[in-house]
Amino acid sequence: MTRILSHNDYTVGWICALPLEMAAAKVMLDKPHPKLSQPRHDHNAYTLGEIGGHNIVIACLPNGVYGTTSAAIVADQMLSTFHSIRFGLMVGIGGGVPMPNDIRLGDIVVSKPTGQLGGVVQYDYGKTVASGRFERTGSLSKPPQVILTALANLEANHMIDEPQFPTYLSDVMKRNTRLQSKFGTPGQEEDQLFESTYDHEESYSDCSKCHKSKLIHRKLRSQSQIHYGLVASGNQVMKHGQTRDKLAQEHGILCFEMEAAGLMDHFPCLVIRGICDYSDSHKNKQWQGYAAMVAAAYAKELLSETSVTETEKCKPTGKDSEVDIKPVYMIPFDRNPRFTGRGTELQYLESKMFTQNGAKKLAIAGLGGVGKTQIALELAYRVQEKHPECLIFWISSISETRVQQSYVNISRLLGMQDVKPTEAKERVRSRLSQEDAGQWLMIFDNADDKDMWISSDPSALKNYLPRGRQGCILLTTRNQQLAVSLAGPNLVKMQEMDDQTATDLFKASLVQKDLLDDHEATKSLLYQLGFLPLAIVQAASYINKNGTPLSTYLSLLQEQEHEAIELLSKDFEDEWRYDEAQNAVAITWLISFQEIQNSNSLAAEYLSLISCVNPREIPPSILPSDSRIQKEEALGLLNAYSFITIHPVTKLISLHRLVHLAMRNWLRKEGVLEQWTINTVHEMNVTFPSTEEVNRKFWRQYLPHALTLLYSKELHGWTQDREELAKYTGLYLKEEGQYNQAKALFEELLGRKIEKLGPDHKEALDVQKHLSRTYRASGEYKKAEELIEHVMDIQQRALGSDNPDTLTSLDILSNVYFDQGRYREAESLLVQVVEKRKTVLGADDVDTLNSIQKLAWVYRGQGRYDETEKLLEPMMETVKNALGLEHHQTLGFINSLALDYMNQGKLIEAEKLLTQVTEIDKRLHGLEHPDTLVSINNLAAVYKNQGRLMEAEELEQQALKMKKKILGPEHPDTLGTMGNLASTYYGQKKWMLAEDLEMQVLDTEKRVLGPKHPRTLISMYNLAFTWKEIGRDEDAMTLMDECAQLRKEVLGTDHPDTRDAMECFVDWSEPSPVETRR
Repeated sequence: MTRILSHNDYTVGWICALPLEMAAAKVMLDKPHPKLSQPRHDHNAYTLGEIGGHNIVIACLPNGVYGTTSAAIVADQMLSTFHSIRFGLMVGIGGGVPMPNDIRLGDIVVSKPTGQLGGVVQYDYGKTVASGRFERTGSLSKPPQVILTALANLEANHMIDEPQFPTYLSDVMKRNTRLQSKFGTPGQEEDQLFESTYDHEESYSDCSKCHKSKLIHRKLRSQSQIHYGLVASGNQVMKHGQTRDKLAQEHGILCFEMEAAGLMDHFPCLVIRGICDYSDSHKNKQWQGYAAMVAAAYAKELLSETSVTETEKCKPTGKDSEVDIKPVYMIPFDRNPRFTGRGTELQYLESKMFTQNGAKKLAIAGLGGVGKTQIALELAYRVQEKHPECLIFWISSISETRVQQSYVNISRLLGMQDVKPTEAKERVRSRLSQEDAGQWLMIFDNADDKDMWISSDPSALKNYLPRGRQGCILLTTRNQQLAVSLAGPNLVKMQEMDDQTATDLFKASLVQKDLLDDHEATKSLLYQLGFLPLAIVQAASYINKNGTPLSTYLSLLQEQEHEAIELLSKDFEDEWRYDEAQNAVAITWLISFQEIQNSNSLAAEYLSLISCVNPREIPPSILPSDSRIQKEEALGLLNAYSFITIHPVTKLISLHRLVHLAMRNWLRKEGVLEQWTINTVHEMNVTFPSTEEVNRKFWRQYLPHALTLLYSKELHGWTQDREELAKYTGLYLKEEGQYNQAKALFEELLGRKIEKLGPDHKEALDVQKHLSRTYRASGEYKKAEELIEHVMDIQQRALGSDNPDTLTSLDILSNVYFDQGRYREAESLLVQVVEKRKTVLGADDVDTLNSIQKLAWVYRGQGRYDETEKLLEPMMETVKNALGLEHHQTLGFINSLALDYMNQGKLIEAEKLLTQVTEIDKRLHGLEHPDTLVSINNLAAVYKNQGRLMEAEELEQQALKMKKKILGPEHPDTLGTMGNLASTYYGQKKWMLAEDLEMQVLDTEKRVLGPKHPRTLISMYNLAFTWKEIGRDEDAMTLMDECAQLRKEVLGTDHPDTRDAMECFVDWSEPSPVETRR
């Protein structure tokens, strides 16, 4: 029974460069063998067989991929699969050196050691010496002794007897006549040798047009000859006669080829070449088939002469060429004793490494300076501790030169000798992909250059990553997209440090640890540094060097942009970063900025635009794009570089604070920051949401960015875009209760409009109208009145009294009158406005309904509660249907109706409505919005009327605190809440607290609102009651009498408040006074 052969039974490796060379090798086999399985990393295609008792493996270079490197790869993979190979043969065609040895086409050249040379010299590998002469360096190994012995015997035999290879050639041709056309001899008449100084006529594919006079005439010869000597190998085809002769004369070269130098040092072999041309420009393929066949025939004769027994005694080639791999730790930095935190990330990475189903490739992605190198370094030392037999290789991917040098260093550590830089990557890839390579970890740090890694070029680094079963590759990169391309889902996305970890790193980096005792300064500084490790270490370095207190460094960081940039641009020494790296945080991202600019212009545009606004919570709608896909890809690239984060729910974009600063600095240095700021103002105007109520949440998203733009120092003039943005921003600020900011913006805008257009221009009047409303909201009623009266006067003359714009101004003026307590004047105007709006706009128009609500306020101020309820209640459903329950005007209607219910004693109905409104206001506006505070105040009044004084007090104190903060201590609404709280204290019999508040309120209202304002008179009335309770009867009587007289004058005799004051004064004059407060 025939024994089935295994990989370990094959002892001779036969390598060919061309398919026709492999075909020639196949037909020379005494007996072909069946194919064997091969590992996944081995991409060779093998033919197995037997010659002269030797089991032979034949492999061919990939089609079209020739040269020394390709030959080395094929040999490496062969040796990794067939571990018992003793020597190799490189068999095929080559270019001959015709003189002085009379080498002809169809002859055979066999490499033979001469002097210090092993039979092959790489003629294109060396250095240029001082004289300018090119000096070849290094030498290639000799073939194994067993094959050299056989070669000597064969050479001696041929001196005595005829060689056998012509017989082998003849037998093959007879067995397969189809070979004759491809592999038969063209004949001596087709062997043409031209003078070395005469080049081929380039326009023609053959030599039919070459000058015959340039031919060298030689005697005809009937049989191929064998020549022993030096073969020259290189990565380029030799096709120049004079260069051929020069090199041949210098080294005694007989033949030129392109593969052998890639084999000799790690796969010692004999080179056998059939001569198919003369290494000059007169090359053609006519002789290639015959040359390949005659070389294969000679190889067969040589193997038949080689002892099988002696061959098997030789040590396998793979064992000789590379030493057994011992543990190697190629790590460029010592372990960092200041490393802290990152436990979750390290745990994930360790769990994925060196397990049965673990990842072969892992990646750490994150913003430059976030600590990717440091976590990779810590991981390397943990692997060294837990897996001491594991090889660890660290490759800095800062440049292609660094990568190539790292691969050369690794090849040496793996025991490879004289590996050329151009071969190192493939040799290392091949070696570590072998089963016997053991456990290894290869770390590629700073794998940021996409073109270096995943371009279509064959030299892309992704093609040189080993794939060993026990190996793992770890990459660190700023580009998450690149990380996913290389490592798939096995990715750690690095974020900034948390508070505690950042504090720990800062402490470990500081010389003076007690500086951290200033907890507030520490917290603020780490926030300003964005919790970024690189920025923290840089700050510590500066503080250590200069002895700077934290508060001083923090103040420097909060200076003008150029000051902060100068501080963050200062380089520093760090033994855990590369010498050539830019350590300063403000500089570290510049390369990434440029990469984005080169790879995606829309992403670069977005980055420039968002650098001009507030860096937090940027609405994506401000970013222009004609294509949603392009927009997603651009944002995806910025997110991949960790420059931005996108909230998963709101989709709002945030830019890291220091990236924002660095990007602005870059744009400023490029001279384009001002233009980008102008462009961003325009884009903001284009996308700014309208003033409709449904857009309220979008106003809030846009406001901080609009304010950043409007007050940017990069804007040096007031363009139309800037003016429009200022107007809408002012409107939204006013709606959000930010009256002081709105007022300042409108005042500046009005000054610009008046300067440019005059005070009576439509645009100036429009701004004056908005400013008047803002003055009113902030309690500056006199200013509001003066402005709106001027606007109304111009509009009545220019537009007429029925024009909607004129009616709006009348409406605003009526509101100012109401706030001033001028109820009769307010009523007179509002009755006009309501009737005219019903006629012009319709009864259900939003503006008409708004005016009706305000008329109800006036009626309430006049004590006409029944009329107020009759006016509002029938309209409630109309308002809800027209505007929706959550519209601010609807909520205003509900508030008004609830107050009327309260005044009429319908406390349950009032409470129900106000509870609903308060909850809606809180949800829509937040706790600090003026509308919310009004609702809270009104609900507290209902509680008070229900006798729920503790609950009322709690709400009033909450509202007072917020109003003081938002509106100021002297705003009429703030004073109103103070008065309400004083009234609650009165009900709780906290007389002294009530008196103190009431006196503050009365004095301030007299000054702010005037001594006759209805609100002032309410405070006067309430203080009189308090004085009466604490025994100041005479003061109480005097104050109540004054209050009654002023109410008669201001409100009229029939007003309920007037009657209350008059009746109270009379009753107090009697023995048993009535104690009723309003």
